[in-house]
Amino acid sequence: MKKNLIAISLITLGGLYGVLAAVIILAFAIAELPISTGILLSLVIIVIQFFIAPNLNDFVFKCFYKTKFDYELPEYLKEFIKESCEKHNMKYPKIGFIDDGSPNAFTYGRTKNDARVVITRGILNLLNEEEVKAVVAHELGHAVHHDMIFMTVAQIVPLLLYYVYEILLGTRNNSSSRSNDSDSKDYGAMIGLLAYVLYIASQYIILWLSRTREYYADSFSLEETKNPTALANALVKIGFGLSIGDKAGKSKVAEGNALGISNAKISKGVAIGSYNNGGVSKENIVKAMRWERWNIWAKLQELNSTHPLISNRLLAISDRCEEFNQERYIVFNEQKQESYVDDFVKELLIASAPWIILILFFIFFVIFVEGNLLMVTGIFGILFVASLFIQLNYTHRNEGYDETNVANLLSEVKVSNVTSIPCILNGKIIGRGNPGCIFNEDFVLKDDTGIIFLDYTQPLHVLEKLFAIFKAEENFDKEVKIKGWYRRGVVPYVEIYSMEVDGKVKKCHTYKTVRVFCYILMALAIFALIASFGI
Repeated sequence: MKKNLIAISLITLGGLYGVLAAVIILAFAIAELPISTGILLSLVIIVIQFFIAPNLNDFVFKCFYKTKFDYELPEYLKEFIKESCEKHNMKYPKIGFIDDGSPNAFTYGRTKNDARVVITRGILNLLNEEEVKAVVAHELGHAVHHDMIFMTVAQIVPLLLYYVYEILLGTRNNSSSRSNDSDSKDYGAMIGLLAYVLYIASQYIILWLSRTREYYADSFSLEETKNPTALANALVKIGFGLSIGDKAGKSKVAEGNALGISNAKISKGVAIGSYNNGGVSKENIVKAMRWERWNIWAKLQELNSTHPLISNRLLAISDRCEEFNQERYIVFNEQKQESYVDDFVKELLIASAPWIILILFFIFFVIFVEGNLLMVTGIFGILFVASLFIQLNYTHRNEGYDETNVANLLSEVKVSNVTSIPCILNGKIIGRGNPGCIFNEDFVLKDDTGIIFLDYTQPLHVLEKLFAIFKAEENFDKEVKIKGWYRRGVVPYVEIYSMEVDGKVKKCHTYKTVRVFCYILMALAIFALIASFGI
């Protein structure tokens, strides 16, 4: 299994670096640009980042996540890690603990012998011993498979491709004698655009490689614990609905490569579950899988994620249950009762309509540069605001707020980032959306059926950060009543409209602010249209 992963990784890296070398050779041959210095400098910076990133991350986690690196693990877990490390000729990792009820675990470092494994209190509280070992084994798998090194090396490619793109496109304004030649400038621009296309493509290749390595980390966990059910239960409890990892970019390389059981984004991250009193409801799991198996958005969003869809991971684990003398974990044999293509097309049009109208506006603005610009502005202004109102009516349906629970929300298929379901949830806030981060304003709510991410938003970003630092913690471990909108990307979440805690109602004002802003824009557009007629 490990040999297959090495082969896949080397072939992928070889292809990426082959493309990078070809672009650089073309750049030198045709554009004759001194880009070697910049590339060399970029590589030096990446190498320095790679070596200092783990220590820098240690500092960040201690200061801003209140991570304890002297935490004493339960004896069963300490012994399991020790045995696994000895088996794979690996040093015992540095253990970090985040005192937050939101469940998460991740690892980072340079090599398997200086790996850090960080877990949250939620992992120990929500999982049983076998499930905890399965999660930690997944993280050890990342270290044993040298994922930190492979992903860092892979991410160099889009960084340098983007650098080539910026340099070559910049030559159009270069004042040197060589760059004044029109053929040179045109060739440079063509190669620059090619570099940008390959930069985008390489990011998706890296995301694919990351998802592949997640499957192999799961496989490592199965082989270490001999317990597929434990890993599957853990994934359901803490990872059913992973966040979209950031695509690798020019500023996203060699940051320490934290690799987790769930890939939480820096600002928002959570996992949700479908369980009852510590046990897992297979019926709820099948219902929760419907969205990932049937909704077209799920397939598209997985392409932009560092982690596979949880339903795919559960089915992959289920395929190996017989190998470990266990009953197949889950069987998804439900048949779609309808096609969801029409819903997808409608939502895609609603999401893209404002951008389409803006593009058409600029086209018409250029065409009518000598004509009635006020009329063009007024007409397209009205159309633009109308499209925003239509979006709001889908993303923030302000009616029909019914009391429900997490399991029921997860079973919904006709929901997306565009289409919302108004809801009321009752439960307890167990931690932050990004576990332990003092700057994170979001929450994780737990009810009797599962846990889900709560998105706290305010019109001004600074208000969110002030709330995160000074007010968020006072809501922990308290029973709350949440009124808001359930939506779903790869991450299922509820955007908070109001939150009742200790008999007091706290409100988020983003929705109303956006509506008021739209009314003002509409008034200005109508005024421009009226003025165009000289009224």
